[in-house]
Amino acid sequence: MKLGRILTILMLMFAFSTNADAQFIKNLGKKAIEKVKQKVENKVERETEDAMDEVLDGKKSDKKSSKQAKDADFEEANTDNDPQTSTSSDFKRGEVILFQDDITAETVGEFPSKWDLLDGNAEVKSLGGVKAIEVTNNGVITPLIKEEGAYLPEEFTIEYEFYYWTGGKDDIGLNDMKLTLASNTDRSRWAGYYGEGVAFCLTHGVYDTSDHKYAYNNGNGTDTKDTGFEYNFKKGWNQVAISFNKRALKVYFNGKRVINLPRVLQPTWMSFQVPFEYENLTFIRNVVIAKGAVTLYDRNEQSMTVVEKAIAETGKFVTNNILFDTGKATLKQESMIEIMKVADYMKKNPTARFEVQGHTDNQGSDKINDPLSQQRAEAIVKALEGLGVDGFNLKAVGKGSHEPVADNATEAGRAQNRRVEFIKK
Repeated sequence: MKLGRILTILMLMFAFSTNADAQFIKNLGKKAIEKVKQKVENKVERETEDAMDEVLDGKKSDKKSSKQAKDADFEEANTDNDPQTSTSSDFKRGEVILFQDDITAETVGEFPSKWDLLDGNAEVKSLGGVKAIEVTNNGVITPLIKEEGAYLPEEFTIEYEFYYWTGGKDDIGLNDMKLTLASNTDRSRWAGYYGEGVAFCLTHGVYDTSDHKYAYNNGNGTDTKDTGFEYNFKKGWNQVAISFNKRALKVYFNGKRVINLPRVLQPTWMSFQVPFEYENLTFIRNVVIAKGAVTLYDRNEQSMTVVEKAIAETGKFVTNNILFDTGKATLKQESMIEIMKVADYMKKNPTARFEVQGHTDNQGSDKINDPLSQQRAEAIVKALEGLGVDGFNLKAVGKGSHEPVADNATEAGRAQNRRVEFIKK
């Protein structure tokens, strides 16, 4: 019975009682009121205690959950997923992208449009809602580069992601994939795992293994076969990256360096090979090839840049690495690496002035080559200005084919004559 209702009844009883009974009822009313009051107070006290217990229990639970979360974080942070050999995380993508395929625009079930097939099968599939390339039936795929022969520069990076399985797959035997960097120019077939036509080959697992290996050619007529190392990939997507700089090659798993080779033969082109026929096992995505690489470590290398050294010794910087579309003054994207070197020098030396000379070979008439060389020199000046160089310190001059430095009768000589000279004034 509610407190208010009880009090009302007692008050009515008190009001309509006789004088003889008044005192008794009054005393009874007081006792009843006190009991009800005490009962309500006890109830409130219990409810308050219960509420406090819930709050305290919540705090204890939160505290316990927080501790469990911290313990879980600590345990995860200390899980041995890092390679034993890792000493550095210095990877940096090259400045100019030569090839990139994120697969997102591809159609599931079709062959990936930016790739060429050398053997086996490959198609675009959806893995957990994410598009990726699946390679099967001893498949070999390579980037679809229209130009024939070698396309990897002397400094480059390669990145890709692959899916790693840690259980739930039955009857898996061979469980690796190979990234081969060939050293020949025959892109019609897979170069193999090691041998004369291979600069480097990385073999890593895609299912439930920490054992991986590599082979390489150091250019001295010998190669290293099946050099093993360990690394524990996490389940899901993992990243592999390679950096090559003139002679040094480094490999990174999820940002951690796992291979560091001081001398490897210059690679020319790349391919992926999957040596098994399992379905729904090997998936690749986000492949990027870029020009530029992690800085080459050389204890005896001077601190001066190549531009600084050339200008200090000869008063000019000459390069054959600034390229244009054939017969046009349109800069190719990979030319920006060389132009950025000059821009860096000029921004460090803001009072330096340069004559930017464009030179051609003797293919074509002077009527075509003279204005073309002038337009190309102007395009370089414009690119330097776009990088923050003061155009006042630049003068574009087209030299055509009038000042050759090599014999135009050979392709090698013509290649040397197609150059840009930055002459300090």
